[in-house]
Parts: sequence; structure tokens; C-alpha cells
Amino acid sequence: SIKLLPFRYIPPLIWGKSGHIQTALYGKMGRVRSPHPYGLRKYLTMPDGATATFDLFEPRSEHCTGEDVTMVICPGIANHSEKQYIRTFVDYAQKNGYRCAVLNHLGALPNIELTSPRMFTYGCTWEFGAMVNYIKKTYPQTQLVVVGFSLGGNIVCKYLGESQANQERVLCCVSVCQGYSALRAQETFMQWDHCRRFYNFLMADNMKKIILSHRQVLFGDNNMKKPQSLSDADLGKLYTATSLMQIDDNVMRKFHGYSSLKEYYEEESCLQYLHRIYVPLLLVNAADDPLVHESLLSIPRALSEKRENVMHVLPLHGGHLGFFEGSVLFPEPLTWMDKLVVQYANAICQWEKTKPHCSDAEQAVSGPE
Repeated sequence: SIKLLPFRYIPPLIWGKSGHIQTALYGKMGRVRSPHPYGLRKYLTMPDGATATFDLFEPRSEHCTGEDVTMVICPGIANHSEKQYIRTFVDYAQKNGYRCAVLNHLGALPNIELTSPRMFTYGCTWEFGAMVNYIKKTYPQTQLVVVGFSLGGNIVCKYLGESQANQERVLCCVSVCQGYSALRAQETFMQWDHCRRFYNFLMADNMKKIILSHRQVLFGDNNMKKPQSLSDADLGKLYTATSLMQIDDNVMRKFHGYSSLKEYYEEESCLQYLHRIYVPLLLVNAADDPLVHESLLSIPRALSEKRENVMHVLPLHGGHLGFFEGSVLFPEPLTWMDKLVVQYANAICQWEKTKPHCSDAEQAVSGPE
């Protein structure tokens, strides 16, 4: 065994033990003195005509193992490579010798038009899979570290569990602050304790703005065939929606033809795929995350008790994607989350390089349990 986590999370003294302040600070500010890493934007045409985009950032130093390693990163809901928390993490990963590829969720970038009547959804892995395949083909010697934040954590875990082939050349996976089961989470997300209903309203309002910015492609009468069940009535319901569940039911599930919200949440959640992941898997949550109800944390806890490849890290504080550090008042530019993900990846890379490798035949036998 390897000691992967030699340091504890110590939040800022005055406000750091409030999950609401941590979450609000992340949501409003993102990160402190966020850097501006330089990357190249790549465009991939999907089979249905959608245009997937991702940003590619080259490493700025040699990796500690001397190997070529690429982090393939999936951001949170409606996020992209230009978000401050993503830029801060990418800059830190580059300095530690990682190439980074960051998916821009379909429809999330304000300056990129949709080319088909479809946006990103809670668990659609098509665009992330296309990005990973591009990296594998372009860099045949590289190995992969898969990273997902919030909704992105659901997508990357679902992607890996969908097919054993998706785990080829993957050293490990890290998921931060995801909820694991949208079906089990939807009821808790309508409750007022810990202000979840208020957060739900704010996130729904943001989603409405993004969808409406693409309303001509999604709802307009144009040459592109919109989803069969998407109607002008759904556009009217979108205007009055006050929760993510209403938006998912009236719009998002229809991109993929789900007949009900229950079916959509069941099929798009990573819950049914987690046990099919055989690479080292780090699941990170905060006990005071106001968006993820404590009942959902039994999922990663039970999985880590059953599977040797799974580690669940649950600090008492950190909020939703906060994990700020600092002595008293002012947080530091780097967060505990940034350091944790890179340190875990470094440890797995070093372990992978030093462990005795079995033959391909032995790997095939010892793969799925």
C-alpha cells in the first residue's frame, strides 16, 4: 500500500467551516488570483452533427515519473475550460508535468454556437469519449488520469463503467463533489434544509439562460430536426421553471428520448456503473456540501468498503468545490482540492511505474471480478 494522503484539510479559521460560505465563495469568485494557462481549442464533429470542443494544454515541466501523462478533465454543470477553478487546477497540473485536456460542455461556451439541436446532459458521455479518443490517437504513448468535478464526476465515472475498453491506458480516476444518483438526489434537492432549494433555484436560473441563448437551434423552425418530443409548449414551461428537475423533465431528457424523468435519472447516473470500474478510483466529497445530501454519501462509502481499488475521502468541511485554504481571512490561490488530485495522480503514476507488470493475458483474466 502507498500513503497517498499525508496531509489533512485545515480550512480558514474564521469562515472556512461554513459549507455555505465555501460554496458561495467558489460560485462567486471561483479562485484567488486565477492564472491564465494557454491552450489550443479543438473541434470534433459528432455523428449527430453536434460540435464538441475541448481545450488542450501542454505540460510545463517534466512529470515526476518521466512519463507522458494526460489529465482528461470534465468540469461541473454548464462549465468549461475558462472557469477560474478549472484554470487554476490546469495551471497547477501543467507545472507538475501533466498535459491537460478540458471538455467544454456542449452549449456552455457563450461564443460557440450549437450545430445540432442538443445540449450537454447530466450523464451523456459522447463528447467526453470523443475527447479521450482524440488524445489516445494523437498521443499513442500517453497514459490517462481521468478527473471529473461535480456533474463531471458523474460523467467520467459513467464513461469508464460503460465499457472495459474505456479504461484502457487509464491510470486512475478522480471524482470530486458528485452526487452519484440523480434519482435519489432529486427529492433532497427540493428540500429547504441547508438551503438546497435556494441553490437549486440559482442553478436552474443559470441553466435557463444557457438554454434560451440557444433557443433558435433547440426550438426554432429551421432545417435541423429538433428532438421529436420537444415542442413550443416545453419552451413555455422552461420560462416558468424554478428547479433543475423541471428543466430536466421538460427539456433535457428529451434530447435523448427518455420517456420520463425517472428513466432519465436512472439511465444517466453513474450509480449502476461504479462497480464496473477497475482502475484506482478516488471519490472526494465534503460532509458540509450543501448540494449533496448526506444520505447520498452512503454510496461511495459502501463502494470503498467493498472494492480495494476505491478510496472515499470525506473531510468535514470544504463545501461544494470550495476546499479553500488560508490562515485566517484570505484564502490562498491553490486549494486543498487542487493539491489532493495532483498528489493522488502522482502517487498512482509512481506506483504504476514500479509495480511488476503482468502479461496482457493475465490482465484480461484478473480484470473484471
